[in-house]
Amino acid sequence: MANDADKAGQVRHRTRSWSDPVRAMTRILGPAEPKPVPAPGFKGRDKIVDCALYLDGVRQPGEWAPEDALHAARAETGDAFVWIGLHEPSLATMAGIAETFELHELAVEDAVHAEQRPKLEQFGEINSLVLRTARYVRHTELTENTEVVETGQVMLFIGPEFVITVRHGDACKLAPVRAGLEQRKELLAQGPWAVAYAIADHVVDLYIDVSDRIEDDLDDLETQVFARQVQGRIQRIYQMKRELVEFKRAVVPLLRPIMQLTESTNRHVPKEIRRFFRDVQDHLIRVAEQVNGYDDLLNSILQARLAQVSVEQNNDMRKIASWAAIFAVETFIAGIYGMNFPDMPEFRWQYGYPAVLTLMLIAAIILYRWFRRSGWL
Repeated sequence: MANDADKAGQVRHRTRSWSDPVRAMTRILGPAEPKPVPAPGFKGRDKIVDCALYLDGVRQPGEWAPEDALHAARAETGDAFVWIGLHEPSLATMAGIAETFELHELAVEDAVHAEQRPKLEQFGEINSLVLRTARYVRHTELTENTEVVETGQVMLFIGPEFVITVRHGDACKLAPVRAGLEQRKELLAQGPWAVAYAIADHVVDLYIDVSDRIEDDLDDLETQVFARQVQGRIQRIYQMKRELVEFKRAVVPLLRPIMQLTESTNRHVPKEIRRFFRDVQDHLIRVAEQVNGYDDLLNSILQARLAQVSVEQNNDMRKIASWAAIFAVETFIAGIYGMNFPDMPEFRWQYGYPAVLTLMLIAAIILYRWFRRSGWL
């Protein structure tokens, strides 16, 4: 029996040997601490929003520390897994979680830093999925500084007995997703990938809501662009384009990871869950097409506004030129009679001065009416 115990110890050592880089990263952060998760005093415990153990789609009662929940899931004979939710964890907190769940150090760095593109990566039996979240920011009026889209990030670590969600920002709350899944026990019994599907579906549903509301903003913006009384229209177009670019960076890059999850060659995702991901993919394609259409529409609105500005500038130049022509005639007459030569016509006439003023007035009226009739004034 001693030999059997030694062999078991060697097997455990081999299964954990690949996580040594994570332990090395932990040592760099500071001196070794006690086990990362004893329940009340675990450093970074406040970053754990929820930790639950699920068995055959049913949440097990009690409060669980991540390490205890993982041991319990591995000890169960049924379909059991752990779902841990984290909110903006620090590197030290993620290092403790990484050591417990044997996460790769590169994926841990991505989880801490929120500026990641949507992607799907595999580290052995563990998959890492990054989603960019988006939420529409309500506003009464679109101005040069209005925030239209708020973005964030959700990263998932999906293993055979666990799923870890790391959320950054408040663009997408995951508590409703968990509550909804716990009501669908048949789906939740499919395991960690059911959680991944539910989160991806919720994120894409938020995309659809943002897309529909952006369409309303574009309709209002298009109306404002051609209203002569509104000022600062070009700045509003640029602001809307910046917000749309931010939204586009969340939507379009997600197409490839979702497509990878729906492929029949993906051995990690259960066949039944792949069908659900195909539905998510259909909705995502629709949003991506809408976003590209909005981008083209904004470019057209911008070009139309620039053309409108050019026309307005030409109108202003014609008005300036018309008034300059009127005053040029007055200046010409005044300049001729300002020479004071003694032999000039009507120079010694008693009514010469009123006559010249009358001539200047008549010339100005004639030119004004002519420019007015031609549309220059």
